[in-house]
Amino acid sequence: MLAEPNCFTRKCKYFTGVDQPDGTEMTERVVCEAYLKGIPSDIAYGDDLHLKVRSDQKNQIIYEEEK
Repeated sequence: MLAEPNCFTRKCKYFTGVDQPDGTEMTERVVCEAYLKGIPSDIAYGDDLHLKVRSDQKNQIIYEEEK
């Protein structure tokens, strides 16, 4: 099981949860609408608050608190 990601604790409206591509914890990753293949660790567990679009995104989604 992964540590609780910042996206979850900050209540980002785009956070979708945990994905296990092969059905095991070995490939477990946290995902959101901005990062469908896994949220970068500096956003999920680090200091990046994801308040600006990053070059590694394929969309314009940034952090927004769920209302």
